[in-house]
Amino acid sequence: MVLGIGIDIIEIERIKESVDKFGDAFLKKIYTKTELDYSLSRKNKYQHLAARFAAKEAIYKALSNDTDTAYSWQDVEIYNELNGLPKVKFSGALKDYLNHGKELKISMSHSEHYVTCVAVLSNVSS
Repeated sequence: MVLGIGIDIIEIERIKESVDKFGDAFLKKIYTKTELDYSLSRKNKYQHLAARFAAKEAIYKALSNDTDTAYSWQDVEIYNELNGLPKVKFSGALKDYLNHGKELKISMSHSEHYVTCVAVLSNVSS
């Protein structure tokens, strides 16, 4: 059963402008060390930063239908499996959230100027 769906789209340039304007303060507020290590090592770092930003926004929207737990940007981490599939890791206030019969799947996509992400929260079938 679907518990929540979230979607977000963002202009890659908007993330670049935020990094240019706010620098490390922006990066450290939004992204985990793992996300920064990955994104900043890529050829198109702003695209990867934007993808993670969009994913966090989409996840927030999907979770808002199921929880009122307050959590930070840092409590949601986006990483890639070896095959490139994006995955989500929760920590802090959300650490045990998915241990209660729930799963969260995300899909990210991009073009030259935009990144989008969809997140689907559901009950795990028994």
